[in-house]
Amino acid sequence: MATDTTPTIAPLPNVTTTRLAAGAVGGFVGSILFGLIMQYVIPDPILAMAIPAMYGFSGPAPAVGWAFHQFHGVVLGVAFVVLVGAAGLDDYAHTLRGAASLGVGYGVLTTLLPVIVMPLWLQAVGFPMAPPFPNLAIPGTLITLVGHVVYALPVALAYALTRD
Repeated sequence: MATDTTPTIAPLPNVTTTRLAAGAVGGFVGSILFGLIMQYVIPDPILAMAIPAMYGFSGPAPAVGWAFHQFHGVVLGVAFVVLVGAAGLDDYAHTLRGAASLGVGYGVLTTLLPVIVMPLWLQAVGFPMAPPFPNLAIPGTLITLVGHVVYALPVALAYALTRD
């Protein structure tokens, strides 16, 4: 007699394939918008140098930076869907006002990545232009905050427009 010991994972509430796809598409679109801000407004060579360095590429390598930036955007878009579903905010997220406020909040939350995670990661890989930890440089961090909000709004709006 065999016993099935396959672990099961409980499904997250309100997380569906359609919503995950909306998060991925919204994340891709949002990271294009934020990438343009990074390329043309933020003076540091983040796309060409820092992001490629995180993955072992020496720069300048703007195409590599853009590719990884887009990847980050898709992953964070999917994470938004999981967070909204796990927090039970589905009904709230499906209104435009609710989605916009969640988008702004998620933009603020994701700003912690370049403030906390990115400096540590770049220092760990020996990137010579790694920012200090925590990275609270002004005006760079404020521009990054605006960029992350610009990124997160299409993610949240894509979610709001998705009903299964």
